[in-house]
Amino acid sequence: MSTSEMSDVEYAFVLNATEMDILPGVRGDLKEPLASGPAEDLVPFLLALVDRGMVEVCRYIPWTTPGGTAGYQPGPPISREDLPVVLAAAEEWEYPDDFEWLGRLTLVQTESYRRGR
Repeated sequence: MSTSEMSDVEYAFVLNATEMDILPGVRGDLKEPLASGPAEDLVPFLLALVDRGMVEVCRYIPWTTPGGTAGYQPGPPISREDLPVVLAAAEEWEYPDDFEWLGRLTLVQTESYRRGR
């Protein structure tokens, strides 16, 4: 599926996956009323992209660069069967108060989607 064939909501999720942004970042790319609406309105769109093999949902995990600098990177994808419960947690859709991204949900494009574009 090309970006021109996507709805605005699907495009917002795919854009954020391209940027490996944390989940709350998608709201900045949505139009109202979805931008400030309940997360449960967004979950079906994200799950559909996961089901189509375009996007994965991961948690940021610790990582050390080859130069020795500490940082983080997306960890393994959360299983599809666990996603509805994980995405139902309202705090996952909000920026953390301490601005710490470690352990937060992030969106990542799948390797097959990146190759097929």
